[in-house]
Amino acid sequence: MITLALSKGRIFEETLPLLKAAGIEVLENPETSRKLILPTNQDEVRVVLVRATDVPTYVQYGGADLGVAGRDVLIEHGGDGLYQPLDLRIARCRMSVATRDDFDYASAVKQGSRIRVATKYTEIARQHFAEKGVHVDLIKLYGSMELAPLTGLADAIVDLVSTGSTLKANRLIEVERIMDISSRLVVNQAALKLKRERLRPLIDAIAAAIPA
Repeated sequence: MITLALSKGRIFEETLPLLKAAGIEVLENPETSRKLILPTNQDEVRVVLVRATDVPTYVQYGGADLGVAGRDVLIEHGGDGLYQPLDLRIARCRMSVATRDDFDYASAVKQGSRIRVATKYTEIARQHFAEKGVHVDLIKLYGSMELAPLTGLADAIVDLVSTGSTLKANRLIEVERIMDISSRLVVNQAALKLKRERLRPLIDAIAAAIPA
């Protein structure tokens, strides 16, 4: 049995065409089914639905043989025990720093200065500001990041940005782009050895279907 870990939403939807190119079709809609394990048209392949942040953990510890996770999630996880053969070029967005439109960010991030940053992505934020020589007080949030600068909780936020419309609606501006984000295929290293005959053709078929 080959088990593929996916999260609901954009990643799931954008992974489907890649799976189809590999001859795999998921037989139930995760938005209407209450099942957490979905069958496919191939008896030896199944899909498990997990939170996006849990995909690397399931793959690392063998709860799934392979999965699809965003670059942001993989950096925060650390990527231990994972083989990352493919950038699938799906679910694209960017990781950015945003502040209130009246905040002087350039002055706030001079070398040796200190700034308060709210984010869910603490590892990415820590690395980014360390490279700039800026001391950062990180405030970990899980909900609406945009509230943090508006309420004075933080000077800035580090978050995923797609269109920027949510920032604009809350009088925030994108002041720095940290990195581009897309989703990657991750594979359990032990599974790649033990199930190589089944996994390698699947990985190759997905690779051939990645959009240019």
